[in-house]
Amino acid sequence: MASLLSISSAAPARTNSIVTHFSSSFKGNVSNLKSSSKLLPLIKVCNQKSKSITRTPFVVFNQTASFGAASADSATGSVRFRLNNLGPQPGATKNRKRKGRGHSAGQGGSCGFGMRGQKSRSGPGVRKGFEGGQMPLYRRLPKLRGIAGGMHAGLPKYVPVNLKDIEEAGFQEGEEVSLESLKQKGLINPSGRERRLPLKILGDGELSVKLNFKARAFSSSAKEKLEAVGCSLTVLPGRKKWVKPSVAKNLARAEEYFAKKRAAAAESADSSSA
Repeated sequence: MASLLSISSAAPARTNSIVTHFSSSFKGNVSNLKSSSKLLPLIKVCNQKSKSITRTPFVVFNQTASFGAASADSATGSVRFRLNNLGPQPGATKNRKRKGRGHSAGQGGSCGFGMRGQKSRSGPGVRKGFEGGQMPLYRRLPKLRGIAGGMHAGLPKYVPVNLKDIEEAGFQEGEEVSLESLKQKGLINPSGRERRLPLKILGDGELSVKLNFKARAFSSSAKEKLEAVGCSLTVLPGRKKWVKPSVAKNLARAEEYFAKKRAAAAESADSSSA
């Protein structure tokens, strides 16, 4: 290098910085020149040991507060930031997303609708469940009765009656409680599909009168309460399922065979005990 970096001895001594001058081709008296930052650049070297960096710690308090209090005290830093209390600043507004076309809209040339196809064009689009022409899911399910076997799901199977309703109906001791007697008392008025449903006794309430119950089913709590009072319970048989005559004949033969077998086992047990 033609020019060397020289340090002027006339410059005052400093603790934190050193003033350096670049040499030039000037041949006159240097003392007559005025110091100017435009002519000679200054290089300031900081002493890293003498300067200490102070950092203000971010203090977070473990304090639970409502969303309104969190937004009010978030500026002071007295509320812990959580996902449930994060929100925009009071008075902040945000413009809605504007649907447009072209690069000037800021959403690309297709505005998020893809290049081509039915879904990228205006109009109703495709219906729900459509899978492009292939066999859809609602047709791939098993072909059961109803909508995939769910037509009768959740429908009631009994006409329920509670013990407290029977107590308020005013039955006398020894009377019969059945589907017909409850209809005469006006406790139930089944219509539509419920006209063919059987009766079920539920255990909500108490009963203080001995009655004769005839129903298809009893709840466990109702059975305990009625037996404690001394009521007679008769479980009515359900409606038999229709079967083919040939199947009914085979079932009758099987029932006759097992009845003879049980009778023979009972005779052998009596003879052995005697």
